[in-house]
Amino acid sequence: METMRLDTAEYVFPVEFMCVRLDVSKSGYYEWRNRPESATAQRRVELKLLVQKAFDMSDSTYGYRRVHAQLARWGHIAGLELVRMLMRELGLVPCQSKQKRVSLTQAAAGTVPDLVGRNFTADAPGEKLVGDITYIKTGEGWLYLATVIDCCTKEVIGYAMDDHYQTPLISRAIHNAGRNRKLADGAIFHSDRGSNYMSAEFSETLKQLGLRGSAGRTGICFDNAMAESFFGALKNERVSRVTYLTREAARQDIARYIELWYNHRRLHSAVGYRPPREVHAEYLELRIAA
Repeated sequence: METMRLDTAEYVFPVEFMCVRLDVSKSGYYEWRNRPESATAQRRVELKLLVQKAFDMSDSTYGYRRVHAQLARWGHIAGLELVRMLMRELGLVPCQSKQKRVSLTQAAAGTVPDLVGRNFTADAPGEKLVGDITYIKTGEGWLYLATVIDCCTKEVIGYAMDDHYQTPLISRAIHNAGRNRKLADGAIFHSDRGSNYMSAEFSETLKQLGLRGSAGRTGICFDNAMAESFFGALKNERVSRVTYLTREAARQDIARYIELWYNHRRLHSAVGYRPPREVHAEYLELRIAA
């Protein structure tokens, strides 16, 4: 019996020998080997390329649900479980959260009501907003980020960054939101009960903008879950994967994440796996058409 030695020090049997042992004809084997790939096999190859493209486009952050949604947006229909299987075969694992959210502000008692009640939806942009503060480590010390998010579109419509988390920081963020988007008269701005958000200075800022203050219960993060969710995405998808030597480097990178990725391209499950800016544009188009 002849054998052929491979570079890997493994051995294979001749085709003729294997055909005899498996009771198949030699011509039948070569016919099978030379047969064109089936349509199903070709489609799996094409889908794998698209899955890899969607995953790479997200900077390795998309799980199978968002990859599935991205394929649909490209006009390629595939089952959710098929996408999950293909990602597993390709070894594609989205980055996982490594940080826990820690409150920066001291709780403050007050009479500000909870006008949201964990209902982070709205019928139109500019009617209901949520905000919070987080921190980012840099080689120069902490950089603090205050955000304002629209409950209708899930878009970060205002933000501000600085080396402190005092009231002027959150006031800048809400003023930026007012400049970027038309806010409804009497719109709700919801936050936690951190002392800065409960301060008389910030209350006056809300009054100037015609907004109503709202706050969840002390120490209950779920009462401001939408703001917490954004910070979780930011730190998981970007901040935890980068080392910032300076505050300015962090500031520029976070601004790019918000403006170029989160608002414009990232698919948000709460709005039908669409980017927030697209949701806002669709609302304006429907309003004009009406």
